[in-house]
Amino acid sequence: MTSGNIPRLIEVLKKHAGEDNRLACGEAFRIAADLEVPIAEVGRVCSELDIKIVACQLGCF
Repeated sequence: MTSGNIPRLIEVLKKHAGEDNRLACGEAFRIAADLEVPIAEVGRVCSELDIKIVACQLGCF
């Protein structure tokens, strides 16, 4: 992932998290795949944005 992808990742995460700042685990994985970003990077950015990953049974977040 290049630093140029981070603004796009932030934009997409904010859009999908909505007003309640929650994002389903499955959606986080889809975003990572669509943007070709490691899932760990999605988790890191979510933490920085105070977006809570919900409905996760894998323990990745």
